[in-house]
Amino acid sequence: MSLNRHQIRELAFQTLFAINANQETDKESFFHAIVKDDEAEYPEFLRQLVDGVIEHQSELDSQISEYLGQKWSIGRIAKVDLIVLRIAFYEHDYVDDIPDKVAVNEAIELTKKYSDDRSRRFVSGVLSHIVEG
Repeated sequence: MSLNRHQIRELAFQTLFAINANQETDKESFFHAIVKDDEAEYPEFLRQLVDGVIEHQSELDSQISEYLGQKWSIGRIAKVDLIVLRIAFYEHDYVDDIPDKVAVNEAIELTKKYSDDRSRRFVSGVLSHIVEG
């Protein structure tokens, strides 16, 4: 099974969401369950996104916090939106071959699919700092 980067980002989001809900989630088993193929290879880009976001989570959260309004904190952000933001900031900081605009657009697409219009505007506003900076 060959996945494009958009599909891999979606799988990364789903995996990170599952891990956020249950720290005991086994990434490999979860991946095979959602692609419904025990023989499918865990793509390197998926591994990079999932492991990278987990490894750099506190750093990513600190960066995200810099762009939040005074009434907002990491704890107030919906989990869906926070995970999408973490992926986008991770790509911005650690994935050299992806333009920032692509990371932002992909994050907004994930938000459209898994959240609501208010969340899309919120995520878009936070991520606008990546493109500007």
